[in-house]
Amino acid sequence: MKAVRMHESGGVEKFVYEAAPDPLIAANEVLVRVKGCALNHLEVWATVLPPGTTFSRPRILGSDVAGIVEAVGDAGSGIKVGSKVMLQPGVSCGICEACLAGLDNQCRSYSILGQGPWDGGFAELIKVPSANIISMPENLSFEEAASIPLVFVTAWHMLVTRAGLQRNETVLVNAAGSGVGIAAIQIAKFLGARVIASAGTDAKLEKARALGADEGINYNSGDLGQETLRLTDSRGVDVVFEHIGGDIFQKGVQALARSGRLVTCGVTAGPTASFDIRSFFMRQQTFLGSFMGTKSDLLGMMPYFRRGQLRPVVDRVYPLSEVQAAVRQLASRDHFGKIVVVP
Repeated sequence: MKAVRMHESGGVEKFVYEAAPDPLIAANEVLVRVKGCALNHLEVWATVLPPGTTFSRPRILGSDVAGIVEAVGDAGSGIKVGSKVMLQPGVSCGICEACLAGLDNQCRSYSILGQGPWDGGFAELIKVPSANIISMPENLSFEEAASIPLVFVTAWHMLVTRAGLQRNETVLVNAAGSGVGIAAIQIAKFLGARVIASAGTDAKLEKARALGADEGINYNSGDLGQETLRLTDSRGVDVVFEHIGGDIFQKGVQALARSGRLVTCGVTAGPTASFDIRSFFMRQQTFLGSFMGTKSDLLGMMPYFRRGQLRPVVDRVYPLSEVQAAVRQLASRDHFGKIVVVP
């Protein structure tokens, strides 16, 4: 098969399009022919690892995959060759206490496709445990289906499972043009919340409004914290959806109402932030960490995609052979929605 592999770190030029061995599946595994693989910031982070870092085996990145079942191991009952599928990006052991409680994203051996022992979707073929196979909604293209798993399960877990967003509450969604931001806007509106979206350009804010955002804040031309307070009559928001870190995290804290919740899953702008602890405890606010989501979260959302109540947004599609250009596009932040590569 053809694949994009990294033999060592050192920048986007280390993504090499080349021939690679076809995966061999075990009894409890499924072989999938990749028809679309969406990028995430994980691929950008791979380009900034210290140059010269070598890997025990060439890395094949790509966590968000949709395709067609090519072969099924002997233990993969119920999965049919030729089926259109998408993949749960998180792989867990399936037998520990967390997994048996349905908390697979808390499994001690949890890993993400392309980020641990499992190769990702920057290839013509990928193997995964049969438990990671999810039937693909027929009303979606492969590119759209590949744009769902990681960002939508992350956003759902943040807003529903962790923050407990309620109807008529107000939520601030930061970086609204990102994959997880687009997912959060739709999920929050689906739940009946008022959505204030923030982004770095007015063009992205217009697209966020088209998805359902009620208000928009350009954080490059206005103060995010102060603008949020203005739009809420100085009350603040019930929930801040945060995945940026750095200064944006700090502004998000300023935007919180009394008893508000800030839920975070990422640090693309930096892993450290400061805030006034006195205000935090006197206003009885809550900070919530969130990581990925469970397979149950993802399966529970599928009917909403089939009915068109939630929808993925694809910004552009590249051939797999042009993955370097795709990663550069993602790093530039000049996009609204997911960037997808197709073998």
